Amino acid sequence: MNNQKQQKPTLSGQRFKTRKRDEKERFDPTQFQDCIIQGLTETGTDLEAVAKFLDASGAKLDYRRYAETLFDILVAGGMLAPGGTLADDMMRTDVCVFAAQEDLETMQAFAQVFNKLIRRYKYLEKGFEDEVKKLLLFLKGFSESERNKLAMLTGVLLANGTLNASILNSLYNENLVKEGVSAAFAVKLFKSWINEKDINAVAASLRKVSMDNRLMELFPANKQSVEHFTKYFTEAGLKELSEYVRNQQTIGARKELQKELQEQMSRGDPFKDIILYVKEEMKKNNIPEPVVIGIVWSSVMSTVEWNKKEELVAEQAIKHLKQYSPLLAAFTTQGQSELTLLLKIQEYCYDNIHFMKAFQKIVVLFYKAEVLSEEPILKWYKDAHVAKGKSVFLEQMKKFVEWLKNAEEESESETEEDVLKLNCLLSGFHP
Repeated sequence: MNNQKQQKPTLSGQRFKTRKRDEKERFDPTQFQDCIIQGLTETGTDLEAVAKFLDASGAKLDYRRYAETLFDILVAGGMLAPGGTLADDMMRTDVCVFAAQEDLETMQAFAQVFNKLIRRYKYLEKGFEDEVKKLLLFLKGFSESERNKLAMLTGVLLANGTLNASILNSLYNENLVKEGVSAAFAVKLFKSWINEKDINAVAASLRKVSMDNRLMELFPANKQSVEHFTKYFTEAGLKELSEYVRNQQTIGARKELQKELQEQMSRGDPFKDIILYVKEEMKKNNIPEPVVIGIVWSSVMSTVEWNKKEELVAEQAIKHLKQYSPLLAAFTTQGQSELTLLLKIQEYCYDNIHFMKAFQKIVVLFYKAEVLSEEPILKWYKDAHVAKGKSVFLEQMKKFVEWLKNAEEESESETEEDVLKLNCLLSGFHP
């Protein structure tokens, strides 16, 4: 029997030395910072020279790895500790945003430096966006002057497309909002942004990232009202922003009104309750009656499944609208509201081809139900109609308009004959 222990097989061969380029380089932002600060010290405050230095250094230094350090230096003069303070034992430079003059022209020049750098090294785009988000969260750690410079710079960079408006999310931080830092920063930011572009361009950028309806969140919950926002930003010289937010709020309120109105109608709520609700919303959100009648009309027409046959839809429409006439009449107390309703009916009948022959019947019904009166109908016929289906609808209305004119001339009061003629008109027959 062989008692000798069997040796395990071993691998033998030449051991290769790891290539230097394959070794993972130690993360050393301090060394990177020293190189950048030394270069900036040599260029001085000539921002053209700074841009050229940064352009050339990208070929030698690892911008991808040390993007945060690079942007900390360019904005604050050195690496930032959590909270936004500069470490005492670190090198720093005065060739940075925070050490520059506090004026828009200087910030525009710095914006060009960032613009050129990011255009040259596209991979820095995401890192720069993250840096700005971080800086906005650190606002309390900066002086008022530093915040103002950063706000102006951010506004310019938003205007030229270097930054995306989604970075503004950082301003909704609870502590920044509570202490009024967010609102004060937003004033400087929007002033420089609107100065570079205009309110329409700003609005488009905000809409793209669903930020257009969130601006009131710059204030604490107890101050999130259109009145407070308007007063604050108008007094700060941003009337166009105040008006934009007021309009946005109105649009939002109108959409909400239409949604609730449709729900109330589908539930079959009493008209008196619906009218009360709508009037309260009108008052609360300052919505004029001509706008409301358009919303009511749309809501009324969307609560039913319409027949696809032209010969049947008119009868269905008359029956449906007769039921809702009291609701519509509650919001046609002004001539302009009646005219708005007439235009809405015209557009609806044109856009929904099965209703083309129903236009006159609807108008006559509303005249009988005192939703519409003579003067707005005559005005619509004469010169207030729109182009949609104009020739068809004017022809339909011709005999009714003649009847209205004659009735107005003959007498202020209705005779039995007038009522008979009107009923004939409603039935589709002409006396």
